[in-house]
Amino acid sequence: MHVFHATISDQIQSWAPQMGPWLFYLIVWGLVFAGTGLFVGAFVPFITGDSLVFAAGLVAAHPNSGVNIWVMAIGIGISGWLGDQVGYTLGRHFGRPYLEKRQGKWLQNAINKSERLYAAWGWWAVVVSRFMPWARVFVPPIAGISKMNYYKFFSANLVGALAWGVGLNITGYFAASNEAVKSVSYAIAGFFVLASVIAGLRVWLKNRKAS
Repeated sequence: MHVFHATISDQIQSWAPQMGPWLFYLIVWGLVFAGTGLFVGAFVPFITGDSLVFAAGLVAAHPNSGVNIWVMAIGIGISGWLGDQVGYTLGRHFGRPYLEKRQGKWLQNAINKSERLYAAWGWWAVVVSRFMPWARVFVPPIAGISKMNYYKFFSANLVGALAWGVGLNITGYFAASNEAVKSVSYAIAGFFVLASVIAGLRVWLKNRKAS
């Protein structure tokens, strides 16, 4: 796990010096937005979700990256919030047929689970869904389809996006920069990266099988 994490971390940390910090910011923010706003997270959660956000914190901790952790973290929170706002708006204006046109059989279970989560938890489902790869993509449009009060969705989305984006990004930063917890960071990063990769592979295999 230590070697796996170090390899991934070294590769990601090389992005910022090559791109420059502002291009790196824009790429990370754009991927986070696309994860839910453009439904990209349903197909490639491992590059739009937890592993990306955590790794961006690792990059910011690198002394030569030029990346400011607070600019990165706040930008991630705002990008996640905007992506969910777009998902909600699409669901509210285009409804269930919009999702059905863009799904295969392999996505039906994720949508059904998201509907059950929303039906059971309402406001809290929007917050909690940010921490669940499949739910963060589908709960916002489902909330729109269900015509959830806009201001309730706005507040729940803001809480969830900031808690997930800012919290996970800063966790990556301090896990990498604090010697006392650096060893633990390997396990944390490995978990997020591995879980996201497994989720992505499962989606790809189901899509291939359905095809």
